[in-house]
Amino acid sequence: MDHSADAHRTDLMTITRFVLNEQSKYPESLGDFSILLNHIVLGCKFVCSAVNKAGLAKLIGLAGETNVQGEEQKKLDVLSNEVFIKALVSSGRTCILVSEEDDEATFVEPSRRGRYCVVFDPLDGSSNIDCGVSIGTIFGIYMVKDGHEPTLNDVLQPGKNMLAAGYCMYGSSCMLVLSTGSGVNGFTLDPFLREFILTHPEIKIPKKGKIYSVNEGNAINWDGPTAKYVEKCKFPEDGSSAKSLRYVGSMVADVHRTLLYGGIFLYPADKKSPNGKLRVLYEVFPMSFLMEQAGGQAFTGKQRALDLVPTKIHERSPIFLGSYDDVEEIKALYI
Repeated sequence: MDHSADAHRTDLMTITRFVLNEQSKYPESLGDFSILLNHIVLGCKFVCSAVNKAGLAKLIGLAGETNVQGEEQKKLDVLSNEVFIKALVSSGRTCILVSEEDDEATFVEPSRRGRYCVVFDPLDGSSNIDCGVSIGTIFGIYMVKDGHEPTLNDVLQPGKNMLAAGYCMYGSSCMLVLSTGSGVNGFTLDPFLREFILTHPEIKIPKKGKIYSVNEGNAINWDGPTAKYVEKCKFPEDGSSAKSLRYVGSMVADVHRTLLYGGIFLYPADKKSPNGKLRVLYEVFPMSFLMEQAGGQAFTGKQRALDLVPTKIHERSPIFLGSYDDVEEIKALYI
């Protein structure tokens, strides 16, 4: 590889160029959506930098507070939430923000208000911070209808109404995966240019995978269909090879692997969490949106995940998402 020539490349498809190219397909566009995404990208870069130096900056450890979920907040959680709130409000393009870390939704003051609602988990998988496992930011974007004062109903919509969704994974590399409703693309942060470069264009999940991802420590509390499905993964009745178990415990990392390699990610309801554990607005919906855009499926155990209509901002749901054929198998056990 000619590294000297590569160092002078200026024809790279950056995420900014990519978004502007998409914007050019809509002559009526005012560029507001592009500006909003630019601020989300800025937030991701800032959090990535903070994650990389967390130990040195003493950001690891508890902040001494608990969030609305009753979980102890890490210092990095608190910082990440502040970063995204400030980045989104300063864009001038948002009106309602829903964060996992905040009990109530944030309504942007009228003078700085725009047309978009953003729902996000600023630092998913934060219990893994101390041991260096991949963590990430998850987000989804809705548009508010013109001509009325924003209300919570503007974000309590089914996931199929999202305009865009994505996640940024902070791991061995920093990767941002995005869909604006016409496929899924992955961008990797170049640490020297500090730019996200298109490295995974038009991601398509394999139709069937060889991996299942679930916390088997909860098996004692599972319902019949989930238990039967996992048993089939380990002991196939048709003589095929067993699936491999891979489970990180960080949703971003587990879903990212599922998206690229195929297979299924399961977080079912159980006796301890009869309504499921993952949050609908900023975990289930964005990941389900990405899976469907990549050719996969997402199912709650009762219905298509993106058809779910949440009634509160921190509502939870079971979720099964991944390769089309694998999700079909578990649907057959539930329906």
